Amino acid sequence: MPVTVLLVDDEPLVRAGLRAVLDAQPDIEVVGEAADGAAVIPLVRQLRPDVVAMDVRMPLLDGIEATKAVLKNIDEPPKILVVTTFENDEYVYRALRAGADGFLLKRARPAEIVHAVRLVAEGDSLLFPAAVRSMASEYGNSKARARLERAALTEREEAVLRLMARGLTNAEIAGEMFVGTETVKSHVSAVLAKLGARDRTQAVITAYESGFVAPA
Repeated sequence: MPVTVLLVDDEPLVRAGLRAVLDAQPDIEVVGEAADGAAVIPLVRQLRPDVVAMDVRMPLLDGIEATKAVLKNIDEPPKILVVTTFENDEYVYRALRAGADGFLLKRARPAEIVHAVRLVAEGDSLLFPAAVRSMASEYGNSKARARLERAALTEREEAVLRLMARGLTNAEIAGEMFVGTETVKSHVSAVLAKLGARDRTQAVITAYESGFVAPA
């Protein structure tokens, strides 16, 4: 089955460009488009996309609020890939904190766009780990520190979280720790559950904001 994608951007040319790139792939299918975040909820309910590629800045409902709405109102919500002009935009970070799974630069090359959609759909790695590190390290806070303390991660889970923060896939973590991939998956699941994180991105944000992992 192909990865299905919903495009949400107020610029028709951006949507057309993304559609042309993604529909050219045999394993990806664009199933719908919208010009504003306000249209996301009904379209997600109707089309059930695997990934929503969503502009972070839109006139009626921006990508941050649309992300919150999807995660609050949709059972088994799709992965959300924020589309942005500038990677260090505060809007991008706010969208990631709200629950977005990653972000895509509008100037990205076609191969990078395809890679981003596939990676977010798989949920097996962190998209643009260096940029997430850079942003998260500027937003240290006591809530994140308290969340990490309450999680009471085991020594092995802490090691897995550090490797997740570097952007490693489950297979790469398994290689680093000399364990099987299924064991890593179990540890990742435990880390997410203890931190109350929806996905790897949310767990890594907590790791950096709490000071558990220091930026390189």
